[in-house]
Amino acid sequence: MGKFRGWHIVAGIAAMLFAGFIGSAMGLNNTATFMASGVAFVAVSLWVDSRMSRRRRAVRGSGPDAGQDAGIALDADASKREG
Repeated sequence: MGKFRGWHIVAGIAAMLFAGFIGSAMGLNNTATFMASGVAFVAVSLWVDSRMSRRRRAVRGSGPDAGQDAGIALDADASKREG
């Protein structure tokens, strides 16, 4: 089956449920609770996705100089380019 790559969605849904419960407990109307839940879903899922991507990049060993390992020239000197 492979590694599960949807943890950002799971975390977003959990944040959405949590925000829904908190919004209801605070006495917000349904529209405000729904909007807060949607904002929480997007914010948490994007944050978790960026943290997971950052961790994957660190594990793979690709840092700021990864372009040099792949043979991509990062030099901005125009005299070295073919033209």
